Amino acid sequence: MIRFLAPIIILAILVSFFFVGLYKDPSIVPSPLIGKSAPAYELPLLLKPGETLGTEKLLGQVYLLNIWGTWCFACRAEHDVLLEIERQNIVPIYGFNWKDDPHLARQWLAELGNPYVASMVDTVGRVGIDWGVYGAPETFLVDQNGIIIHKLIAPMSMQIWHEDFLPLIRQLKAVQR
Repeated sequence: MIRFLAPIIILAILVSFFFVGLYKDPSIVPSPLIGKSAPAYELPLLLKPGETLGTEKLLGQVYLLNIWGTWCFACRAEHDVLLEIERQNIVPIYGFNWKDDPHLARQWLAELGNPYVASMVDTVGRVGIDWGVYGAPETFLVDQNGIIIHKLIAPMSMQIWHEDFLPLIRQLKAVQR
């Protein structure tokens, strides 16, 4: 009897996983870094190659870290949204130019506008691995203690900004006061 029930039970479990997966939002990929300290790093700045920026220098402020590259079609689509967010002056946006040609990245910002307080360069992609980057664009929300609060694996939109990021930023800034 058990010999006949085991395959049926296994099939039922597999079918239930299938149906649960059908109704999940594919853009939501849980990050093991949420609630943990941002990885330690220091990278050269895109517009000031002789200077560096990293984890230690960003402590004490709530900020966005936006992963981008000139090769990334979706990054171009989100760029105007980042410019609008930057104009709102609610939270600083730091760029993380990932696996890209710095010359092309500088041209991109000169032509399209620069929403970043500063943009770091990770041409090889090693620091991106530490951040758990899947691709570009991705945007992280980091609190004043260097803890990763939220991660978006998709182009930023004004709807996502208003619904997901702004409430979290307001909470973080209320605690900061």
